[in-house]
Amino acid sequence: MPAKGKYFFNENDDCRISDPLYEKYCYTSQQHPLLLLLLFIAIIFWTALIIIFFVTQEAHHHLAFITAVCAALVIFAVLYLLLCIESLFRRWLTLFGVMIWICFVVVGYVSLFEKGNDYQLSEQVPFFLFIIFTVYTMLPFGMRGAMVIGVLSALSHIIVLSIVVSLTSQENKESILLQLLANAIIFLCGNLMGAFHKRQMQVASWDLYRYTLKCIQVRMKLKIEKRQQENLLLSILPAHISMEMKLSIIERLKETNDNRQMHDNNFHSLYVKRHQNVSILYADIVGFTRLASDCSPKELVVMLNELFGKFDQIAKENECMRIKILGDCYYCVSGLPVSLPVHARNCVKMGLDMCEAIKQVREATGVDINMRVGIHSGNVLCGVIGLRKWQYDVWSHDVSLANRMESAGVPGRVHITEATLNHLGKAYEVEEGNGHLRDPYLQSMNIKTYLVVDPRSKQCISNNHLPKTRVNDGLKMRASVRMTRYLESWGAARPFAHLNHRESVSSDSSSSQGRQRKDIPLCSTGRQRTSDRNSSQKGRIEEDIYDEMMSTIEGLSSTNTWCGKSDDFLGFSPIFAEPGLEKEYRTIPILKLKSYFACAGFVFLCIFLVQISIMKNTAIQRISFGIVAVIIGLILFVCFAEKCVKCCSEQWPFLRRLSAVSEKVETMPLLRLPLALITIGALLTIAIFNLSMKIHEIKQSSNWTESNDLWNNTHPYGNTTQACTEETYYAYCCILGFIACSVFLQMSFELKVLLLSIAVTVYLIIFNTLPYKNLSFYSNSTRLFVKEPRTTTNLYLILFYITLILLAKQIDYYCRLDCLWKNKFKKEHEQFETMENVNRLLLENVLPAHVAAYFIGEKRNEDWYHQSYDCVCVMFASVPDFKVFYTECDVNKEGLECLRLLNEIIADFDELLLKPKFSGVEKIKTIGSTYMAAAGLSVTPGQENNQDKERQHAHIGIMVEYGIALMSKLDGINRHSFNNFRLRVGINHGPVIAGVIGARKPQYDIWGNTVNVASRMESTGELGKIQVTEETSKILQELGYSCECRGLINVKGKGELRTYFVCTETAKFQGMGLN
Repeated sequence: MPAKGKYFFNENDDCRISDPLYEKYCYTSQQHPLLLLLLFIAIIFWTALIIIFFVTQEAHHHLAFITAVCAALVIFAVLYLLLCIESLFRRWLTLFGVMIWICFVVVGYVSLFEKGNDYQLSEQVPFFLFIIFTVYTMLPFGMRGAMVIGVLSALSHIIVLSIVVSLTSQENKESILLQLLANAIIFLCGNLMGAFHKRQMQVASWDLYRYTLKCIQVRMKLKIEKRQQENLLLSILPAHISMEMKLSIIERLKETNDNRQMHDNNFHSLYVKRHQNVSILYADIVGFTRLASDCSPKELVVMLNELFGKFDQIAKENECMRIKILGDCYYCVSGLPVSLPVHARNCVKMGLDMCEAIKQVREATGVDINMRVGIHSGNVLCGVIGLRKWQYDVWSHDVSLANRMESAGVPGRVHITEATLNHLGKAYEVEEGNGHLRDPYLQSMNIKTYLVVDPRSKQCISNNHLPKTRVNDGLKMRASVRMTRYLESWGAARPFAHLNHRESVSSDSSSSQGRQRKDIPLCSTGRQRTSDRNSSQKGRIEEDIYDEMMSTIEGLSSTNTWCGKSDDFLGFSPIFAEPGLEKEYRTIPILKLKSYFACAGFVFLCIFLVQISIMKNTAIQRISFGIVAVIIGLILFVCFAEKCVKCCSEQWPFLRRLSAVSEKVETMPLLRLPLALITIGALLTIAIFNLSMKIHEIKQSSNWTESNDLWNNTHPYGNTTQACTEETYYAYCCILGFIACSVFLQMSFELKVLLLSIAVTVYLIIFNTLPYKNLSFYSNSTRLFVKEPRTTTNLYLILFYITLILLAKQIDYYCRLDCLWKNKFKKEHEQFETMENVNRLLLENVLPAHVAAYFIGEKRNEDWYHQSYDCVCVMFASVPDFKVFYTECDVNKEGLECLRLLNEIIADFDELLLKPKFSGVEKIKTIGSTYMAAAGLSVTPGQENNQDKERQHAHIGIMVEYGIALMSKLDGINRHSFNNFRLRVGINHGPVIAGVIGARKPQYDIWGNTVNVASRMESTGELGKIQVTEETSKILQELGYSCECRGLINVKGKGELRTYFVCTETAKFQGMGLN
């Protein structure tokens, strides 16, 4: 079977196949919704500013700024509508991103320079921080482009304001430098956190895309596997019985995977049904045995495949179902599985067509072969028996009679019984068949037979001279070569060729065969054509994957985060509909969690540097930052303890235990959630803690005047402007705390909403309850045309709060989508493995493992399979008494219960093959109550001679042991069923030819004189004994077995042969030695 890795393209293939596809995927899953989200936030923000503008009635003072905001609002609204309506704008997405960035920067600078006096370095820092952060997280730029734009935005603000303030402001240089340093730290933090955010989202996007693609690949391969499985099953069994057996196999596999015991039944499952009013046709190629002896392995396989492929085509045209091929014998039934009133006519027509086809071969090649056909009409039991090497078969007295009709027939004629003639009516002329003169059974049963007159016989007489010239042209070639070359012109399909086709099973077979015939390699270009077919097939698979991926991407766009409804989620909520999946999502490991804590530590450092640069250094400040630093340091130490263990474990053994805790940080929710809560809570608290302590200190004063004086004395420069600057930078630190919360990308969305909501509420309360009122002096230095600076602070806090909440919602959707696809991939991969196992079982029931790999494997081959072996041991084992035991009456359901017992016998024989001792024995097929097996087929041809004699012939001894085991197994069945069946076994060894023939129902078989003699050893043997040829007995005696000479017996086609019986009692002890 194909290796698992084969079902996934490697990473290079992914990139090569899907670069444009990945771009579209990123656009649909991230870039498009995030850009729409940013435009939505910006439109709301601009609208809020315009509303505040009209409420404050400051329009005549800020016309330039209002004009810029309104222009930006119009541009954003147009872009929003274009992105919502037309997906073709994807190619202009980068241009849209640049336009949006330019609009933001223009509005920012217009608000700065609208009034030409009293510039402050703290102005528009949060607005430019917002621009920088959204450049990384929401605008459709690559990492390099985002870094360039982010750094450019930060530097432009720092450079422009530093120049303007140094020229216009009266502040000392130390104050300017400290504020520039604080601004640079804030922008650096925004750039790094934004870059980290973008990198994590890119990795997550690629990971999700890769899993989505793999899931689709497995789904497509699963469809192909299902189609191949159905084709394979239908190549063995008719549709009316195949599905029942397939479900049984799947159920058995599930029970095996669940480690459950199989149900204890008294009998194995029996898949046999009774059908009435059918016609059975047996056909044998007269003279083929002599022809086959002169064939090479490939010639034999090609010849049989072409002949039987032609017969399959004739059967299809005449609504007949081929049952089985036995050597050069072909038999089929008309009236299965659906009853047909013209079943007899169909069989007779098919028999005449077969005779005509063989006649054309004979006349075209000069090879002396002919067709003998026998037909009988009646009732049959049809189905499958045994556990291995399933072959659809029919049983009944009527089937046996049809077989007798063939053996008693006349070459080149169709031999029918009176029962068949009665169904024919007057469709064909007949003449006396006199079958009773050629077969004693027909005479004993008083069966009257007839020969059908072919209506085409008169037309063919006049054309006899035409093919003779063709015969004369090729008389110098061997008969087998002439046969093979002529038959190849028929263009029969190769075995298992249909498994690699994309057409469904229900597609018209004739048209499919027509296409296949064009692909049949008739010369040395066959391998090239096969390669072309494989290449085109791979291309079609990639096309299917591309189409499926496109539909998935379209599905992503139709079920977006905000308004899409999916069967996988509860209504419009982000909660999974399946509780187990929701639990799995909540407890899934977060592989990058430690980097989240590292980023939080960096944000803490930035907050610390900003506050010590701007605020007065107090004892409370030092203590508070010291406590938080210890907390974050300990958390980082816990997270990265395993790194320290490598270098310090010998000095501090307790680090080993800490390392075990460190490894669980990413995988244990009960550990990572408290650590995240403590870290984020500490950052959000320290951002505002020192300001709140100052407010508390001020509220302790006796009166408002004193509080104002106290406030004015709490800053390093002793003026109210500086107090407002400190308040502003406290707000900026709060925004950095928000960003620190957002870098915990895969943490619970509900937890982030809770923390951010509590934080923004507390921040708004603190900033709006500061203990001073008269800040009119600061209105000139406040931008966004808002007199009250607190309103600006409120706007920015709410802006970042809403932006980060919406961004967290989008990220949560990505994470859930990732979990969902991985879960689907896991389930489909399990289904695929089940399907793969079913295919393996089905294939093992058709072909030996080494032959199956030839047709269905990583190195799939569509050429003929043929192999010659120098030494193969062949065994035929029959239960002759079963023919007597088999009766058809109401008591045994017209023979069904008799077949149930035969099914038990064959199934028990099959179970013996599971023993390691008999792993080299291959079941070939069953013929009625006869079991055929061979040993030595798994040895690589040509290597037999490289082994010593004892090892070379060991499989002959194993086959004898298997025959003895069959006898013991049958004795056990006799004890349970109160019967007295005895086995008759014949064994021979020698060279054989193995191959696979038949396109519609491929069948593995072996041919050669060795097989024929082994069959005669069984048919001429005695009950309870193993009969072997003289050559085989010599080898068995060398292996330590005792053989008893039976003497000379007459063997059909071979004359008199000296045969031997294996002494089974001695063999049992010998078998113990072999083990």
